[in-house]
Amino acid sequence: MTAVFALATSLLWGLADFGGGLLSKRLRELTVVVVSQGAACLVLGAIVLGTGAWSELDARLLWCAVGAGAIGPVSMLCFYRALAIGPMGVVSPVATLGSVAVPVAVGMVLHGERPGLVQVAGTLVAVTGVVLAGGVGGGGAPVQQRTILLTVIAAFGFGATMSLVAEASTTVTGLFLTLFVQRVVNVIVGGGALCASVLRGTPALPGEGMRAVWTTLPALAFVGLADVAANGTYAVAAQSGPVTVAAVLASLYPVVTALAARGVLQERLRAMQTAGAGLALLGTVLLASG
Repeated sequence: MTAVFALATSLLWGLADFGGGLLSKRLRELTVVVVSQGAACLVLGAIVLGTGAWSELDARLLWCAVGAGAIGPVSMLCFYRALAIGPMGVVSPVATLGSVAVPVAVGMVLHGERPGLVQVAGTLVAVTGVVLAGGVGGGGAPVQQRTILLTVIAAFGFGATMSLVAEASTTVTGLFLTLFVQRVVNVIVGGGALCASVLRGTPALPGEGMRAVWTTLPALAFVGLADVAANGTYAVAAQSGPVTVAAVLASLYPVVTALAARGVLQERLRAMQTAGAGLALLGTVLLASG
């Protein structure tokens, strides 16, 4: 059962990442963030009301959820932008690295945990993969430095968000309340940034206006809801079996994103970039399994 739900998490996260990146080629990244997270807010709000999760609210949960919500839009903005301008087969595995590496580092600093040999090896493998994925030393044009920078910022943001969510609550209902508060803050922060950019003269919508949002609304909603569903399936996987197994299998979602990019966009990577993306993913799995 753990493996089934963890693999479902990989599928949902992978498709959500691909959808967000694809939509960011047509809409502004901030618009994608605000609308997709707004859809997630509606569903999570219903879940919180239905489960009575409000009883879990305390100062620790609130502060951690608000912090995660403030970081989230920056991370997603950088991630969707990187997916829009760079190869998804490189961006997704590298971004995944931070969602594992940062929680490991937090565990070392706050909880006195010490990495094992497998995690040390995973770090070295992952760093090597990041360098190769950028196209360093290979023929042809490397991935733009801007894409790598955006991806690294997103990676650390995702890791910080996951750490804050993990620190917020230890129960499933508390998790859903944390995710709801986080998404509300996501929408507030992202919406504020979108309004500020509009006031500076940057249009929020492409040339076709609201029609572009309405025609892509089902896809935007899917991105937000798939992310919420992935959080739910991961919680079930972690509750029903070894957390290590759940973390490792759930961390395979960049494979789904890369396969979707290959099948839909006909995206092709150079051999060195493919090897680098694979090493980044392998390093992530080693970190999670250590």
